[in-house]
Amino acid sequence: MNFRLTPSLMPRPLLGAALFTAALFTAALSTLSPFTTPAHAQDFKPELGEAQPFSFDILAEKAEKMAAEPFKPYPVKNPELFDKIDYDAHWKIVFRKDHTVDVGPEAPVQFFHQGKYFKEPVTINLVKDGESREVLYTPDYFDMPEDSPAKAVEDQAGFAGFRVMRPDIKTDWISFLGASYFRTDGPDRQYGLSARALALNTGMSEPEEFPRFTSFYLQQGEMPGENIVIYALLDSPSVAGAYRIEAENEDGKGQVLNIKSRLFFRDSVERLGIAPLTSMYWYSEKHRNAAFDWRPEVHDSDGLQILTGSGEQIWRPLNNPNRVVTSSFYDENPRGFGLIQRDRKFDHYQDDGVFYNKRPSAWIEPEGDWGKGAVQLVELPTDDEIYDNIVAYWMPEDLPEAGDERDFSYRLYWAETAPETAALAHTTASRVGRGGVPGQPRPSDQVKVVVDFSGSAVKGLTTDDGVKPEVSVGNGAELINAYAMPIVGTDDWRLSFDLKFDDTIDTSEVRAYLVKDGAPLTETWLSQFHHQQYEEE
Repeated sequence: MNFRLTPSLMPRPLLGAALFTAALFTAALSTLSPFTTPAHAQDFKPELGEAQPFSFDILAEKAEKMAAEPFKPYPVKNPELFDKIDYDAHWKIVFRKDHTVDVGPEAPVQFFHQGKYFKEPVTINLVKDGESREVLYTPDYFDMPEDSPAKAVEDQAGFAGFRVMRPDIKTDWISFLGASYFRTDGPDRQYGLSARALALNTGMSEPEEFPRFTSFYLQQGEMPGENIVIYALLDSPSVAGAYRIEAENEDGKGQVLNIKSRLFFRDSVERLGIAPLTSMYWYSEKHRNAAFDWRPEVHDSDGLQILTGSGEQIWRPLNNPNRVVTSSFYDENPRGFGLIQRDRKFDHYQDDGVFYNKRPSAWIEPEGDWGKGAVQLVELPTDDEIYDNIVAYWMPEDLPEAGDERDFSYRLYWAETAPETAALAHTTASRVGRGGVPGQPRPSDQVKVVVDFSGSAVKGLTTDDGVKPEVSVGNGAELINAYAMPIVGTDDWRLSFDLKFDDTIDTSEVRAYLVKDGAPLTETWLSQFHHQQYEEE
């Protein structure tokens, strides 16, 4: 059985040299609640710590003081005992229905127990009237089997994270668990890709650094439509920081998170990832030769979408490369970027267990002046769907040094697709196959590329309307016979061309779009071809 089907959480590794995520899979557990004391839990009173003054400024001041001192890792006692709380043992630890905590009427909250993949505990605090009080851990929050290995650590255990339930307490819509990872279930109530607070040195030869949320402060939403406000304290060897996340959930439409961060650096950072997204891409119609599997496609996201500061719309289909590859898309004050699951058709996946067609997309909309930098896409090779192998984030040109502060604010949308922009046609499919002409000898050093576009900008156009392809190819490949035609029986258009590879070069870049009278009709399609992956056996 695919472990995504289990009603629990499970770590998903991020492939690469010394890389590991604690991105987690959530399925809904049937649970109930009680901080506004529903009828079945009127006698429950959680034990709280002493009241402390609290505000986002106070939290940021704490982070700044932490950054001025050497990093202090949490001293996990008896880690070998937590190692025994593996996946099977952890999902059997069930949060008690009558101990759910309501942080306001729209935000019932449940907690996660520590385990093998999250040995370091987090503190969870409730905020009201400018004060915070810690929710004190007790094993009474959880039910577990008598033979559970978790019983051996109850004298030192704590919470590993939390999730926010819908008011009916049947499903959760956002969860925080492991490092600084969090995710929502989108408009179709199906978890997929993850977000995290910060990415440090992702995809490099040296080990990646994973900042960790050490403390959460939960407050009832303050604005109309706002379910909950989540404050978090971040810490790692290179940086400490404070986050404020205003979270909104609207069933059927998805979630919107307004995120504000203040970061204080203990040390310089070689690769700083702001607003990072982490996903899985194994294969699609573009890489059918990458897997021996009964399903036509397997991926949480199928492309990186960018809206540049100048207004150019870019679509970059994802790859499953044969090595770690980092691509940089340089820009100034980007308007948005995200990892998108555009293909929403069930018959393109045929998976009625984990429903890849329902996986949400995530879109980052920067606020304020982000300056010069690059959207970076890190792609790692994978041979299975259980691994996260895709990361996207913004890397500022001005990287921090020790003692620097950086502030970033942005809006994070979890939806079916990115918000609508200009009325350019968008890519609906990217396919690659054998080059040449059917019925004639097929060249072994050539592939055929077919890209489909759909949208109002191409609707109703015919071959008499002067639609032309604009295709440019980088070093390592020769462009052969590029042409564009309407797809018979539809309002969509298809761009086709062959690429002849130079066997002395590993990788080629392609840029393509359709124009009419010199003006673009479609978004810009960018792709990267690793020649060895298309060699005929």
